[in-house]
Amino acid sequence: MSNTVLHKANTRGIANHGWLNSHHTFSFANYHNPQRMHFGALRVLNDDIVDEGMGFGTHPHDNMEIISIPLEGDLEHKDSMGNIAVIKHGDIQIMSAGTGITHSEYNRNKNGKVKFLQIWVIPNQRNVKPRYDQITLNSADRHNKLQQILSPNANDEGVWIHQNAWFHMGKFDKDVTIDYNLKDTKNGVYAFILNGDFTINNQELNLRDGFGIWDVTSLTITSESEDAEILLMEVPMIL
Repeated sequence: MSNTVLHKANTRGIANHGWLNSHHTFSFANYHNPQRMHFGALRVLNDDIVDEGMGFGTHPHDNMEIISIPLEGDLEHKDSMGNIAVIKHGDIQIMSAGTGITHSEYNRNKNGKVKFLQIWVIPNQRNVKPRYDQITLNSADRHNKLQQILSPNANDEGVWIHQNAWFHMGKFDKDVTIDYNLKDTKNGVYAFILNGDFTINNQELNLRDGFGIWDVTSLTITSESEDAEILLMEVPMIL
């Protein structure tokens, strides 16, 4: 028997700092909900909008896998490892914070906001050597199918992290149905709706809804609208 958790978009925590408008699926900073601390190894799912010319000043992280997925606009990144980069829609960025890093992120655009997902996954190894990577994905490879964007394996498609996790993105025409088979049946899958509407295993989902499911071997996913876009995050349920 499968287990599920549904997080409707309007139940997320909200932090509006003026220059930053963030929606938190899980407890983060000043938003604390004991019922929403994490989904297995998935610890943070922040849906961020950063104003023109603004950003996050230099701040530290350690022992966390931090994934950034830009949805709109360009985000400039600088870190203590000497990396200076710009990530934009179509890219995915990973930082293994490990023994400790500092970094900053800024929207250098003068005429447009940056929208991006900030995702934290609890690693399966502590105090690894810090690491940075980013790649540009071919978004055509996710039309009416799931494109792998992250895995545990450096040689696989997408970026890799220190955890038995797989992320996929897909963008679908209306009324397309696909199955997703879990890579590890001890894992669960957290789905986040980036655009449009979906049904997953008979659960109806709308824009920015989150849906976690575990104790299953596969999911049946149907797009209920045009240009429906989804992010699937398969992660270990036991830490």
